[in-house]
Amino acid sequence: MFQSFFLSRQCLFWAWPGASLIFIGTWYQVQIDVAINEWFGGFYDVVQKALGTPGAVTLEEFFGFLLSFAKLGGVYVLVAVLLGFFTKHWVFRWRTAMNHYYMAHWPILRQIEGSSQRVQEDTKRFSTIMESLGSTMIDSLMTLVAFLPILWTLSKKVSEVPILGQVDHALVYVAVLFALLGTVALAFVGIKLPGLEFNNQKVEAAYRKELVHAEDDHLRAAEPVVKHLFEQVRKNYFRLFFHYMYFDVAKFSYLQFGVLVPYLALGPTVVAGAITLGVMQQIVRAFGRVEMSFQFLVRSWATIVELISVYKRLRAFEAEIGLAAKTKAA
Repeated sequence: MFQSFFLSRQCLFWAWPGASLIFIGTWYQVQIDVAINEWFGGFYDVVQKALGTPGAVTLEEFFGFLLSFAKLGGVYVLVAVLLGFFTKHWVFRWRTAMNHYYMAHWPILRQIEGSSQRVQEDTKRFSTIMESLGSTMIDSLMTLVAFLPILWTLSKKVSEVPILGQVDHALVYVAVLFALLGTVALAFVGIKLPGLEFNNQKVEAAYRKELVHAEDDHLRAAEPVVKHLFEQVRKNYFRLFFHYMYFDVAKFSYLQFGVLVPYLALGPTVVAGAITLGVMQQIVRAFGRVEMSFQFLVRSWATIVELISVYKRLRAFEAEIGLAAKTKAA
């Protein structure tokens, strides 16, 4: 999965330079987000000034702020579109390298049950997941690096928080603790999902194999056999649906409550009138970015479960290649 792309001479031009470009593009995108966060601070201060003192802000000043956001937003959209376009091409070349590697060993692999599905379907799923999950992970890490110092600095303006009382840089600790508790709790709640997802691929493969053979052999896919195979598919899906149901209850409850966390933490400071509306918006947005970065595992758990199942299948697939090589050498 990795060696065929990152350690291949044929893919050397795309693998590492492409990864570097994705890192650079993501970092630039995060920096624009930082600039937007600063813009919100200034904009809401202007709004507060205009509402508190009529005539203190001219219409030209107000529209000037909106125009400056349009420029930032335009650059952000352009970078996001180009980065997404390049990432899709880069990931497909990764899939191409995997496909060529597996097909080079096809005489060995063709004897494995579901080999065609693993070469075609599992490599496609692996590349699709890596595109979405990998991009999200890089963005989360870089957002954390960019916004954590900002939240650390803005936390100096917060005198105290409920429960913890007066603690220096308290908002950073609140974001870390809330994200950590949520990650541990949801990992525990969803502990059965990886195994069920892996088993789901097995029963789907068995059902698909029987139908593929039936295309060339009219004696295959008899009604009792097909009924039994699909019953296994149905049974596993229903178990998966049930476990995802209570996992989603925990996940969405946690995420919805998380919206209120920064406002709860800022309660004493807001009531004391120690910060302006603009500073509050900067803090809330920075808190949200830091919290979201720490919640990467929580928000991506379902995708991670799917990746684990695909990874296990492809690792078993590759183990056959290594076993055949050892047998041949002996």
